Amino acid sequence: MTEISFVVQGLPPAKNEAKSMLASGHVYADRVLALLRAAREAVGEGQKPLFPDGPLTLDVSLESPTEPPSDATNYLGGIADVLEAKQHRGALEHLGDLAFVALYGNDRQIQEVH
Repeated sequence: MTEISFVVQGLPPAKNEAKSMLASGHVYADRVLALLRAAREAVGEGQKPLFPDGPLTLDVSLESPTEPPSDATNYLGGIADVLEAKQHRGALEHLGDLAFVALYGNDRQIQEVH
């Protein structure tokens, strides 16, 4: 079993509106970039998902000194979207090399969450 672990400072991006978090100028752009940078540090450079297919487990721990502004399902949706392969998302030039950071092919692969 392969396990990837990393820490991101600050809140994760929350999926709570119709506009894609990966879009240029999104309100959570800084969170998206922080998550992508941490993932890239953990797995290195590459243009293919580490887990292109097959079932996955996602383990997320969120620590905050105050009550987070979004709920767990919104954070999980945001994290899952940001860490999947992004080729189907259209133009992402504003992300630079981070547009190629992907831990898995599709967030539908996530079968279990802790």
